[in-house]
Amino acid sequence: MRTVWKGTIGFGSFAIPVKAYSATGEYSSGLTQVHAVDGGRIRYKRVCEVDDAEVPQEEIAKGYTTAGGEVVVLSEADLAELADVALPTAHSIQILGFVDPGDIDPLYFVKSYYLEPEVPATKPYVLLGEALQQAGRVAVVRVTIRQRETLGALSVRGKVVMLDTMHWPGEIRTPDFPFLHEDVDLRVTEVKAAANMIENLSLGFDPADYPDTYSDALAELIEARIEGREVLTPSATVQEEGVAELLRALQESTQDRADTDQAGAEGAAEPAGRAGEAARRAETAAEQARRAAEQARSAPRTNR
Repeated sequence: MRTVWKGTIGFGSFAIPVKAYSATGEYSSGLTQVHAVDGGRIRYKRVCEVDDAEVPQEEIAKGYTTAGGEVVVLSEADLAELADVALPTAHSIQILGFVDPGDIDPLYFVKSYYLEPEVPATKPYVLLGEALQQAGRVAVVRVTIRQRETLGALSVRGKVVMLDTMHWPGEIRTPDFPFLHEDVDLRVTEVKAAANMIENLSLGFDPADYPDTYSDALAELIEARIEGREVLTPSATVQEEGVAELLRALQESTQDRADTDQAGAEGAAEPAGRAGEAARRAETAAEQARRAAEQARSAPRTNR
């Protein structure tokens, strides 16, 4: 696993140095955007809407557009300096208090991280985990990850202290559906019957009982296409275009050489024969390059 954050768990003057790792990941389907005609990968460019020019990564910054259309530009250096000054939690998980786990609505949770202690801090790390478990509490914290401060909760899974980042209260939306303002008439017998059916269908939860059927079906579809040779080989097209470009460059170079040699031959009597011979050789090479380039351009594309 790759470290995504390094800092300390802080409570008053007490600090435990830790490293954070993403506790979850997402399956990659392996699918990419391609040109349906020849299978070539689709590439995107960063283009400025003002001058329509491609922008290199080092010239990209963050900006805030005012109501009047003016833009406040902030560089990465500006944001890094701001984080050092205004975000004391940039390198510290600040414990704000302890609450019952049931008091936190799961809707608030965003992403989970494993926290690993630095070797010298192993004992206080284990002590914190044991204390949280015995007290039956989670620690409410404040932390900054990727230049964004967020709420979080420290809990224990097995022997590992977990950090779950959380939404701010203002980020939680309140549903306002029409049926919430209506009186829906339900009979007691209907509710009991539905509850009984749910109870009869209840079972223990094992994630392994719920396979990712879409990913399996997608893998089978791709394998079937490969076995049936329903594939494209875009690399062949790229190579053919590269050959054609190289031959065009050689053709231009040999033509330039021929012009230079012929100009030199006109100004010197003794080397005239050699210059004329060189010019003829250059013209021959240029003609061969031209024919090869035409053949490369007209060659059929591979489609297997």
